[in-house]
Amino acid sequence: MTRPAPLSEQEQRDLRTWFREHWERGVAFNWDCGMRVRRWDPDGVEMALPYSERLTAHDGVFHGGLISALIDTAGGGAVMAGHDFAKGSRLSTVSLSVQYLAPALAPEVVAHARCVRRGGRVHFSEVEVRTADGSACARGQVVVSVSGQRSGVLTPIPESHHKGA
Repeated sequence: MTRPAPLSEQEQRDLRTWFREHWERGVAFNWDCGMRVRRWDPDGVEMALPYSERLTAHDGVFHGGLISALIDTAGGGAVMAGHDFAKGSRLSTVSLSVQYLAPALAPEVVAHARCVRRGGRVHFSEVEVRTADGSACARGQVVVSVSGQRSGVLTPIPESHHKGA
């Protein structure tokens, strides 16, 4: 079995930059929900999600499923933001655990994620979601597998999937 050639620091940076943009603009679900990357570096990721009446079950409160999706997205992002892409680029969630602590209130929540353990293929992230006043409303653990090569990596990402969105 042959091992892939190591990537240069510039190649690693280019891939991390591409994945940052992909997470926000290249994944239609993230874009449609309004998820935005605030921070993306090897020490962690912050993703903001503005409140939308069309994505709620109660006035002024985020839908729990949306909070879960934000945790999954931020946790995977935390892995990719510091990932060694010589080990692959196709990410899949293996396990997602969510603990709801309090109602996630409008106008915005922010997920703070960090990769706490990197393995050969399997990586672990911890995520805390906070409301606009800084109080924690949810926490989660995300386990992902990164292996193989994702198709389309480094291809240009459209400005948005939906013009006028």
